[in-house]
Amino acid sequence: MKSAMDINIFRLMAGFLILILPIAFLLYYRIKLVKSTLIAALRMVIQLSLVAVYLEWVFDKNSAWLNSLWVFIMIFVGVFTTIKRASLNWKRFVVPLFISALTSLLIIDTFFLGFVIKLDYVFDAQYFIPITGMVIGNALRHNIVGLRTYFKELSEKAGLYQFLLTNTGSIQLSLRPFVAEAVKQALNPLVATMSVIGLISLPGMMTGQILGGSSPAIAIKYQIMIMLAIFTGCSINLFLSIMFSKRFVFDEYNNLKSDEVFSKRSSKNHSD
Repeated sequence: MKSAMDINIFRLMAGFLILILPIAFLLYYRIKLVKSTLIAALRMVIQLSLVAVYLEWVFDKNSAWLNSLWVFIMIFVGVFTTIKRASLNWKRFVVPLFISALTSLLIIDTFFLGFVIKLDYVFDAQYFIPITGMVIGNALRHNIVGLRTYFKELSEKAGLYQFLLTNTGSIQLSLRPFVAEAVKQALNPLVATMSVIGLISLPGMMTGQILGGSSPAIAIKYQIMIMLAIFTGCSINLFLSIMFSKRFVFDEYNNLKSDEVFSKRSSKNHSD
C-alpha cells in the first residue's frame, strides 16, 4: 500500500473554509458559540503545531526519561481538566486522581506494550506515547461523567446513604449503589461505541494507520487492542479514583464532607 499523501500548508489552510458552514448556522440561530469555536480552532492549531515540533524531537531522542516526562505532563493536564470539568475541589482530588491515573497506566502499558505487543523497549515513543495518550484522553472524558455523577448522587441522596450505612454498618456496601450508578453513566457510551465499532464508523487510530500505509488487517488488530486498553484503562481509572478519593472526602465517621467535595464556585451555584 502507498504511504499517506502529504497536505501542504496552503491546502491545510484551505481546509478551514469548511468552518463557514457550521458558523453560518450558529450565526443564523444566534447561538453564542462562534467566538468559542474560532478560539478553539486557533488553540488546536497552535497546540498541535507545538506538539508536532516537540514530538519530532522526542521521537528522535526516544529516551525513556523524556518519554515518561511527556506522559507525566499528559497525566497532570488530564487530572486538572477532570477536576475543573467535574467542578471538584482540586485540593482534595489532585492527589487521588493522579495516583489513580498513574496506576491504571502502569497496568495497561505493562500488559499491552510488554506482554501483547512484546516490545523490546517498552518506552519506545512510537508506541508508548500515542497508546498512553489515547487511554488518558478517553479516561478523562469518562472520569468527568463518573465522578460528577458519583458525588452529585451522594450529596443529593445523603439520607439514603445514611440509611444504608446505619443498616449495613459497612461503608463499602453503603457506597455500592452510588458507585454502580456512576460507573454505569460513565461507561455506557464506551460500551455502546464498542458494540458498533466498524459498522457505522472507522475509529481514528485505524483510519490513521490505513492512511499511513498499514494493511487493514494490521490496523484492525491494533484497533481491537486499543479498544480493550481504553475500556480497561477507563474502568480501572474510575474505580481507583472513587476508591482513593474516599479517604480525602469522608470524615472518621464515614460521613461525606460535602462542602469540601465541589469547588467553591460550584458549591455557590448549588446553594443559589
